[in-house]
Amino acid sequence: MTQVIGRQARCAIARGVDLLGDKWALLIAREACWGRTRFSEFRRNLGIAPDVLANRLAALVHEGVLERRAYRDTGARAREEYVLTPAGHDLLFVLAGLAHWGREHRPLPESSSPVYTDADTGEQVELCFVTKDGRRVALDRVDAGTGPVSPRPSRPCG
Repeated sequence: MTQVIGRQARCAIARGVDLLGDKWALLIAREACWGRTRFSEFRRNLGIAPDVLANRLAALVHEGVLERRAYRDTGARAREEYVLTPAGHDLLFVLAGLAHWGREHRPLPESSSPVYTDADTGEQVELCFVTKDGRRVALDRVDAGTGPVSPRPSRPCG
């Protein structure tokens, strides 16, 4: 029998959902993408129970999304912060897609939503599908069928 969800599932989406399907995991990733690294920052910004936060951080570290790094504030004991790995940085694509979907299909007046910009120019950027040669493909022209996966460049759209 084929495993539907979990680390051994054949479907890449199912394997991602196995780790990130919990709301806290994605919100912790969002905070990390926005530069938060410390337990107290995650706790304060998310309002998450300490035991739940510790559990989710441990899972994200175990799965290679975050890594622990030691730091010490002047006059304080050594602590650890949580820094995105390359796999964690790649979640920015997922978070930007969710933000776009939420703005379009779950609008809420006077809500906040991240705006993604080019770090060098400040110009607003958006997600897109592109071919290997850089041609942009309209969403209604994208076929989401299953098939063999072609190797992708190390940074999509880059």
